[in-house]
Amino acid sequence: MTGRRAGTSWAIAPSAAGESEPRVSIEVSNESGLDVSEAELISVARFVIGQMQVNPGAELSMVLLDSAAMADLHMRWMDLPGPTDVMSFPMDELEPGGRPDASEPGPAMLGDIVLCPQFAAEQAATAGHDLEHELALLTVHGVLHLLGYDHAEPDEEKEMFALQRRLLEDWYAEQAELYRKTRQTEKDVRLLDKSKYFDES
Repeated sequence: MTGRRAGTSWAIAPSAAGESEPRVSIEVSNESGLDVSEAELISVARFVIGQMQVNPGAELSMVLLDSAAMADLHMRWMDLPGPTDVMSFPMDELEPGGRPDASEPGPAMLGDIVLCPQFAAEQAATAGHDLEHELALLTVHGVLHLLGYDHAEPDEEKEMFALQRRLLEDWYAEQAELYRKTRQTEKDVRLLDKSKYFDES
């Protein structure tokens, strides 16, 4: 796992009453050879970006590599042998507003998150959970690195990992609520459909 130094800030999304905000643009390229839910990765990444108040016009790229390609990237950028689970490559320095007379912060390219599902699968098996959970966790971790969080020092690690756990738990809670609402909507539709049998002629 890697990321830039702590202390880097990020753009706060400008708000305007009655104005519909754009959604964060997230592009996923799966070159790992494994079948992975890209929609789930996008969902958790978009949730974290929203919770961290990043400009909703920001852009994020996610790349999934196999173990050999990840090992090559790990050596070229970190000078460390073998594959790793996630690497983050920040693009822009996202400032929270700057000078009082400066223009509103606009959309920015957050950077790239590179995941290795094969390596993640091994970690998931060791930890006793499924690959989907591991990739969701690594996605949260990667986004936080792009936003300046790190874990080189004990206090940094404590802060980052606590935030990482809370964000992941909150995302799961949101997914459960969306599932509940979807099931309720489906039930309502079925009931509405059946009500036709009681319509007066």
